[in-house]
Amino acid sequence: MTVSKKIFVGGCVLFVILLSYASYDISRRTTFPGSKPQLRERLKKNYLKSDSTSIDSTTLKRSE
Repeated sequence: MTVSKKIFVGGCVLFVILLSYASYDISRRTTFPGSKPQLRERLKKNYLKSDSTSIDSTTLKRSE
């Protein structure tokens, strides 16, 4: 093998190693979408305490 081919093969091996590491790192930081509760359930859980939509504004008496 010539020197240029050795450099090319070395660069390819380094690229594959770096790509594999990046893929592994990304996969460790993310979760499978099916493992999370559905969006509606998460929203109810987080914002149900301060939900003002249950009060009907048309039934409130206005002070005029």
